[in-house]
Amino acid sequence: MTRTVYVNGEYLPEGEATVSIFDRGFLMADGVYEVTSVLGGKLIDFAGHAKRLERSLNELDMTYPPEFDDLLEIHRELVTRNGIEDGLIYLQVTRGSDGDRDFAFPDAETTRPTVVLFTQSKPGLANSPQADKGLKIISIDDVRWGRRDIKTVQLLYPSMGKMMAKAAGCDDAWMIEDGFVTEGTSNNAYIVKGGKIITRQLSNDILHGITRAAVLRFAREAQMEVEERSFTIDEAKEADEAFVTSASAFVMPVVEIDGDSLGGGTPGPVAKRLREIYLDESLKAAI
Repeated sequence: MTRTVYVNGEYLPEGEATVSIFDRGFLMADGVYEVTSVLGGKLIDFAGHAKRLERSLNELDMTYPPEFDDLLEIHRELVTRNGIEDGLIYLQVTRGSDGDRDFAFPDAETTRPTVVLFTQSKPGLANSPQADKGLKIISIDDVRWGRRDIKTVQLLYPSMGKMMAKAAGCDDAWMIEDGFVTEGTSNNAYIVKGGKIITRQLSNDILHGITRAAVLRFAREAQMEVEERSFTIDEAKEADEAFVTSASAFVMPVVEIDGDSLGGGTPGPVAKRLREIYLDESLKAAI
């Protein structure tokens, strides 16, 4: 079945959707994005994603697109038109195109942002077999720009990190800066020691994950101890367990770091419980 996508106010068959070759997202990676999960035909954490999108646009002095106030309706319409039961909705906003290439930003009064959304069907998204196996990860240097808190489309190095992990026979990579773990290639990173959940504090160094915020809230409500601070990769290797969070993986256990096994190589109880709590509570609040 051909997907229906959304481009600048129009719902189109994917084969008819086009964006200018002069679009700044294409030429300059001058754009931001969000990915919202769909479970049972409903949106997970939509309000959080919309709020973070607004923040990303503000941080880049990017004009709100006319569609901003209708984002929920657009998401729901795409779910309906594409018959999405479980899956993802990708949203991208760029600074648009003024018909040529220039390092200087175009005039926001005359250049309209480009808004693109499309769906990805992922049957059984919440029942990934990987959650029972856990992830094997490697560590790599973090050489990204300094504003990782802005969810930009500058994803080349994270993609390279994924490929480094794949070449090593692993699933993902955690990035290291000044001796400390920042985050995964597409997720926030956590370790568990003595029952305490440890994850890097919010700053410009990491993405302010929507799933991260929800998981930490649920953990505290469940009387779990949480400490937000930096940790080293050596500390991670000596942890009782580890996990990552993201909008598409939810809570995913980590069972190996740079070849060192955690928890006997099986997902730990904290990660398992947090995944259960997150999915249960998020489904209750889905819209």
